[in-house]
Amino acid sequence: MTQQQFKILAPCGMLGYGFPKASFMNGMAHQPDAIVVDAGSTDAGPHKLGAGTAIVSRQACKKDLEIIITEGTKAGIPIIIGSAGGSGAKVHVEWTKAIIMDILREHGIGGVKIATIWADIPHEVVEAKLAAGQCEPLGLSVAPLTGERLAATGSIVAQMGHEPIIEALEAGADIILCGRAYDPSPFAAVAMYHGYDTALAYHLGKILECAALSAEPGTTKDSMLGTLKQDSFIVQPLNDARKCTAVSVAAHTFYEKDHPYILHGPGLVLDLEQCVFTELGDGSVEVRGSKIAETPVYKIKLEGAMKVAYRTFVVAGVRDPLLIQRIEQVEELVKQQVRDYYSEIPPEDYSIHFINYGLNGVLGDLEPQRTPGHELGVVFEVVAKTQELANAVCSSVRSTFLHYGYEGRKATAGNLAFPFAPSDVPFGAVYEFSVYHLMEVSNGLEMFPIEYIEVQP
Repeated sequence: MTQQQFKILAPCGMLGYGFPKASFMNGMAHQPDAIVVDAGSTDAGPHKLGAGTAIVSRQACKKDLEIIITEGTKAGIPIIIGSAGGSGAKVHVEWTKAIIMDILREHGIGGVKIATIWADIPHEVVEAKLAAGQCEPLGLSVAPLTGERLAATGSIVAQMGHEPIIEALEAGADIILCGRAYDPSPFAAVAMYHGYDTALAYHLGKILECAALSAEPGTTKDSMLGTLKQDSFIVQPLNDARKCTAVSVAAHTFYEKDHPYILHGPGLVLDLEQCVFTELGDGSVEVRGSKIAETPVYKIKLEGAMKVAYRTFVVAGVRDPLLIQRIEQVEELVKQQVRDYYSEIPPEDYSIHFINYGLNGVLGDLEPQRTPGHELGVVFEVVAKTQELANAVCSSVRSTFLHYGYEGRKATAGNLAFPFAPSDVPFGAVYEFSVYHLMEVSNGLEMFPIEYIEVQP
């Protein structure tokens, strides 16, 4: 029988971003039924997945997890981590799992069952699905997934839904470590396991995945409590410095979406058109009216990255008003001079880019107010086939730009002010999403195997 209400504590919007311990302990005082935290995103692009590195530092991740695990195990409630390590591939999950094991050992915590849900998809599965017409690109900007691009792709992960997480809960797992997950799924799964409405559970998950970002002032670095009831849910901040409003919660509900109220997930579509957001007068907001439907065909989102080039960049400042007035013209002339110098190198082996902060650095050609400031921050980068080539071309761009003789120039000491020495920064490998596809599967459990370990007392 479903209990009257179910409380989920979301410590922060990204594991490793940090949160005030006081807020978290305020949440624990409410006696939550589960602690759930999202640990991943593709917001920063494909690099972390391609390079196999985490979004946050080990120190930051451990600092958050130490509070979550010690308090969660003490309270005897499930702890669920979604998209472990940032991208949720095997290397990221194992990195997070090692931190968890260190914490359990250091604090002498035993009698804990850990479930690891893998989200890695074998290349041959993707290849077979492509051949069967059961794998399609997600968006028009995705390049065709040829055999060559698939072979060059490293880890491929898929976003899991609630099904494997519920299976782990049914098996009695105390800590559930998920590979790549649809962000709301870990929150929804624990509520659905306890009999709560699927639509409300997913909608609450959509809000709690970013923790206090739906509050005012919003942040991902503070804790939130979600309380599910039979026909509604309540979100409330756990810090007196914040409050939720109907507008703040509604706005967060609809952010990062290509449709104002339709949200697609693994095997489901959430419809929020009829939602009502009610302020309760104590800084919390109650939400009603969420609806959900299953899709005719169950599809999961795939993510995979391939190495495409290497990058070197420079950050510099420009304050000469004469140069600022003709900055883009000078940059094109610098490009051409460098290309003339390296005429023996095929032009497709490298590219030169300039970003002018203070003119159009954010919107680029879409900038409607092209009124430069009295100074500009100029970032120029070279992307090339090898790191050595990127370094060489970037060095030439920097030295050419530094002393370029534009019309009206009087001083010859240099056109650029460098905040760092050395000025040239070899960034390393550049990745792009080679796999960003929807793949048909028979159900939500098919691609997500679960492993269990028992940590002895």
